[in-house]
Amino acid sequence: MASPLSPIPPPPFFSSSSTTLTRRSALLSSTLSTTLTVPSLSSSSLSLPLDTTITDSVFLDFSLCPTYFRTLPNTSTTASESTPLCSDPTHLGRLVLGLYGNLLPLTVSTFKLMCTSSSYKNTLVHKIFPGQFFQAGRQGRSREYGEVHLLPALDLPRNTETVDSKAFLLRHSRAGVVSLCLSENDDDDEVKLDSDYRNVEFLITTGPGPCPQLDNNNIVFGTVLEGLDVVTAIASIPTYKPSERIRQLNDLAEFFGDERAQKGRTLWNRPLKTVYISDCGELLVTKPSMPPSLP
Repeated sequence: MASPLSPIPPPPFFSSSSTTLTRRSALLSSTLSTTLTVPSLSSSSLSLPLDTTITDSVFLDFSLCPTYFRTLPNTSTTASESTPLCSDPTHLGRLVLGLYGNLLPLTVSTFKLMCTSSSYKNTLVHKIFPGQFFQAGRQGRSREYGEVHLLPALDLPRNTETVDSKAFLLRHSRAGVVSLCLSENDDDDEVKLDSDYRNVEFLITTGPGPCPQLDNNNIVFGTVLEGLDVVTAIASIPTYKPSERIRQLNDLAEFFGDERAQKGRTLWNRPLKTVYISDCGELLVTKPSMPPSLP
């Protein structure tokens, strides 16, 4: 019987009389380790690509007023989508948007309905962040100030994709990305408290670079197919920028819980001229993922 202190037998690649690794053993060991190595599969290599097939297409026409518009007397809640925001506007051009209906059917169907019902018509581009994105589709109690006003007859479905993690996988990686505003949403607080509230505010990235701060917080559901020059024109419109002193006072007011601080920030990055959606509608997609046929 072997003693507990018996020496451990040497490995087969080593000589019993020496611990020196021979050249032949080293080559054999290297060959075996290479043969038995199993390549690891990363999770990214196993993930399927997202279906960004363009199933639907819409157009948005943009126009520019010579100054920031002011509503005429006696025009209030009776204003409609046919009421122009100013006289003698300048036509900036048309955006043709391709929408990812297979990936985000609820978001796309809601956006398309907003276009075909003219609910976006004569409403403002209310925020412009130079070199990043612009926002449109802000909701208010009336159309008096160029805000979206959803009529009950529109009957928009509740968008459950806003709480689905799979809806946030696409990135704001370039100019012309169309996204549903969630983190950037600034709808009227009274509107948000309505039990029938539906979020229809959207943003379009202007480039030249990506906007990673928007990723995982807003839902990318489409892309600009035509009209990036129009996007650039909108992005170049001057905006209101508060002075450093106003920013400091606003931060101080927010620190002390003054509600006026939040209201004051709603004026920041507003265009100094009125740019608005002068027309909108649907385009025919003759074949999914192919460019649409213009009307």
